[in-house]
Amino acid sequence: MALHIGSVAPDFTQESTEGPIHFHEWIGDKWAILFSHPKDFTPVCTTELGTVARLKGEFDKRNIKAIGVSVDDVPSHKKWVGDIEETQHTKMNFPILGDGDKKVAKLYDMIHPEWNDTLTVRSVFVIDNNKKIRLTLTYPASTGRNFQEILRAIDSLQLTDKYSVATPADWKSGEDCIIVPSVQDPEVIKQKFPKGYKALKPYLRMTPDPSK
Repeated sequence: MALHIGSVAPDFTQESTEGPIHFHEWIGDKWAILFSHPKDFTPVCTTELGTVARLKGEFDKRNIKAIGVSVDDVPSHKKWVGDIEETQHTKMNFPILGDGDKKVAKLYDMIHPEWNDTLTVRSVFVIDNNKKIRLTLTYPASTGRNFQEILRAIDSLQLTDKYSVATPADWKSGEDCIIVPSVQDPEVIKQKFPKGYKALKPYLRMTPDPSK
């Protein structure tokens, strides 16, 4: 079955560099980012894993746990960790799933036979505390991911979950938001958006970030 935004993230049990992972149990009441790598000891993946390790503080602020996966096994991952830490000048601080049997790769449709029938593409799944998939991204093997964009998108998801807003193109946390069209009652608008708003069009109403 194809996975979509709003689908329940498939559960699994798999070995990792930090021991067995029972995925839904591991997520607990937090959010998670699950991201795949084509193969161990590859250059782009090495920089990505280092970047995520350095961003741990940013993920922690957002109540997010990171977990990587590739089709290599855990002993291979553990050897690779030394290279990651040496070249990226950071300590690994999140698990990498061993997926030699491709169980997770198949559950999450991370192998695209038109590209390669054995290696995973660079998939990203943002999963909320209800175990629902909230965002998916897929990059080719040659293109490293922009984790600042992933953090930006998570900020939007978490903001719009809490307030009746959407976020415009290129929005960053703290910038003006859009009042969702479903909110029309003037009294409700005053209550929800005490800082006011500017109507550029009846359907396009800008308001200060309500979380700030």
